[in-house]
Amino acid sequence: MNKAELIHAVADKTGLTKTDTEKTLNALIETVIDTVADGQEVALIGFGTFKAAERAAREGRNPATGATIQIEASTQPKFTPGAAFKNKVNGK
Repeated sequence: MNKAELIHAVADKTGLTKTDTEKTLNALIETVIDTVADGQEVALIGFGTFKAAERAAREGRNPATGATIQIEASTQPKFTPGAAFKNKVNGK
């Protein structure tokens, strides 16, 4: 499902217009991104938690040459699904 299909599905379920649904979805995504970028978590009970996770510096390999390279430490966004989400995906 792509973003347009998601907007259509949510609009059908809520009775909102596609325009209003798109504005709401865009605001939700922007808010989650801004909050996680500020180092905070966004926890949606039953769905999951968005947060920033630190990755340590490490050694890697250039696949073309096989040469060892240093990969710098970084902060990555992380999503951890909630129990209800996991159970639904697993058919429980």
